[in-house]
This record gives sequence, structure tokens and C-alpha cells, in this order.
Amino acid sequence: MMRPTTRRLSTKAAAGALVAALAAGAALPDRDAVAQAIKPVVLRFAADFPPAPHPAGLAMNHFRDRLAQAIPGSEARLYFAGALYTIPEAFEAMRQGNLEMTWLQMGKAAPVDPWMMTMVGPGILTTVGAVDNVESTKTYQMLVDRLQKNQQIRVFGTGHMSFGMGVGGKKRYLTPADFSGQKIRSMGPVENASLEVWKASPVVMAFGEVPTALQSGVIDALQTSIGGWLAVRQQAPFYTTGGAGAFTADYYIVSASRRWWDRLPKPTQEALGKVIMETIQVQKELNWCVDKMTYDKYGTKDPSKPGVYWLNPQEVSAITGSMGDAPARYIKSKTPAAVSPWVDTFIKEGRELSQKHPVGSSWIEKIDCSKHASKIIIR
Repeated sequence: MMRPTTRRLSTKAAAGALVAALAAGAALPDRDAVAQAIKPVVLRFAADFPPAPHPAGLAMNHFRDRLAQAIPGSEARLYFAGALYTIPEAFEAMRQGNLEMTWLQMGKAAPVDPWMMTMVGPGILTTVGAVDNVESTKTYQMLVDRLQKNQQIRVFGTGHMSFGMGVGGKKRYLTPADFSGQKIRSMGPVENASLEVWKASPVVMAFGEVPTALQSGVIDALQTSIGGWLAVRQQAPFYTTGGAGAFTADYYIVSASRRWWDRLPKPTQEALGKVIMETIQVQKELNWCVDKMTYDKYGTKDPSKPGVYWLNPQEVSAITGSMGDAPARYIKSKTPAAVSPWVDTFIKEGRELSQKHPVGSSWIEKIDCSKHASKIIIR
């Protein structure tokens, strides 16, 4: 224990040092600047897709590692496949400030906010370039503003699950007739409408439940991404895709709770925001490369054989044409009247984007995947 005399001497010495520093012209540290310095963050990041080697899982791993580098002392706790919350639960937890970040599927958040179904539905964005430019639509901007103001959720951008969304199963799903009588794990409520047109029974479940459900016969097939299919390839050896938006289209958003985000010092927000945007960019590249490398390994031109089969334009037209306006009618029937014009707006905007950005025109389709080859495991 320090003796009183010693303590007084130490205090005098410190005071003397301060006076000397001031005399020499040294400035005192700005209290606000100290308070606003970049500070470590510990956050939970929840998603409903599986971990690596799924490309979005790889991207979340990238986020975790880069966060620790960019803001030393920080930690991102990752939760995959609904391990922490279902999407509606995660949405509600973010709104209340009980969860920091999510990578969530928009349509699945509809039980909490029906407006989240505005920007979903197959047969709208049908090219890679169109999907990549979805953030340029007025519909997207409207939804981002709404989430910011009404739900206390800050959206950073869209996360693309795959540019080859499709259906995996124990048999080939090639035509609308192939779905008749089948139990299909749906991507969300809007996809249920098209599945019902094809006389299938849609089942909504977290991805973590899918392998067991396939094995036990609870479901016959699932709508998913190529990366998601890799996780269940043994239980569902046939995968069929028509490219972006043919069977299913529901966009993922990377977002944070404003109740948490708004309390962070601005320098911390800026540093964290850079890591988030970098992660979204990396995920676009990883998604394309996983799709391409998976097709290179498991692609087949013969639909009777297992593997990844890419529908030709005629087969895609048969799939998308058979849906009619069922997805749009479903959305309008389940949402407030004010949503209906936005549903029509998004359909118009999305189809215009698909024409403006034809197949092969996107920078994504020109990526040299060799730079990501060491990270991607195609099992």
C-alpha cells in the first residue's frame, strides 16, 4: 500500500510534468476526439444459410477475419442456418436492438413486415447483371428508406446467394409437371404461389433442418442456391437451374440494428462500414465462382443423369410462363393496398434491367476465379 507521503510526491510530480508540458506548448488531448476514437465491437451476425463452403458462409468468414484486422479487439460471432434465430425472429430482434447484424432473406421477414414481400418473385430479374443492379431500382430504395425509418434497421446492401438459383432433389425437376404432388422446401411465401400452380406442396423450413427432412422424406426437394445444394448433394443429387430468377428469386440484405449502430462512434461506424461493403463485394465474386466451379465439376448436359443441369431458354420460358401472375397476385393479397403499385413497379423495373443487362454483359461474369480457388471447396 502506497504511503500518504509517497502518494503526495507522486501527485506533485505528475502535476509538475503537466505544467512543464503546458509551458512547452504541448496541447491537451481533445476529450471529444478521445471519445470518438475507433473502438472495438463485439457483435452477433445471424443468417439462415449454411456455413462455408457455401459462398455466403465464406463471405461471413471473410467479414469475421477482416473485422478483427480493421478494428483490433473486435469480434464477430457468426450464426448460420438459423442457429440463433429464424429470419422473422432475427428481424424482430434487430428492430428491438437485441441483435446487432443479420444477413436475411427479405421475403421470409414478411411475418414481421409484409412490405418485405414487395421485391421478391421469380421471372423478374433473370440475368446476372440485372440481379447485380437491383439496388438501382426505385423499389429497393423505397424499401431501404422504410426499414430505416419504420423498423430501425439500417441496410448496407444486397447479398446474392447464387446466380444459378434452382431446385435440388432425388429426381430431376425439369418441367412444371415434375412438381406435381411433390413436397418442396420453398425459399419463402411468394415462391409458395408458383409451387401451388405446379400442384406441389410448399414447405417453409430453416436450411439447417433440410438434410434430415430430405433423408426422412419430410420433403422431396428444395429450392436453394448452387452453394446450398452442395451442402445436401448426397441427399439431393439432381440440381436444376435456369439461371438468375427462373425458379425462385428472393434477395438477401445485409443489415444492422439502428438501436445498436447509431450508438457507435462515427469513426467506428466508418471503419465497420468499409468492412461490410468489402464483404458484400467479395460475396458477389465468391457466388459467381462457386456457381461456375460447381458447374465445371458437376454439370451435365443430360437431364437424366445427376448433377447440375442448366435449362435452355425454351425450358426456362416454360417454367416462368407457367407461373403466370400467381406470385404477384399472392403478394397483393397478403399485403396492404399501398404495396400493390410497388409490386407492379418492381416487375417493370426488374424486367427492364434484365433487358438492359443481357447474359454475359456483367463484370461478375468476367471474374478470374483462380484468385478465389484456394478458398472454394467444391466437395
